[in-house]
Amino acid sequence: MATDLQVLTAMGNDTRYELLRRIANADDGVCVCDLEAAVGVSQSAVSQALSRLYTAQLVTRRKEGSWRYYETTATTSAILETLDDLRGTYE
Repeated sequence: MATDLQVLTAMGNDTRYELLRRIANADDGVCVCDLEAAVGVSQSAVSQALSRLYTAQLVTRRKEGSWRYYETTATTSAILETLDDLRGTYE
């Protein structure tokens, strides 16, 4: 149950949720620099949010040179798909 709460808590913030959606919609990972401009918060805030998502195992990261690229995990994709399905039920 603790893992479930960690995942839900990590997703339960506007900025982190928006980051997840943006990362999920990217083809081959997203660079932190692109995310900062897209969500309109500081690089520090984006880095902290991504760290929390990474700790909750909602994203993976890889380093290329001095940049880090983030991708969603299979679990995240399943959760987001379920949320999309539920949204259709409530509309």
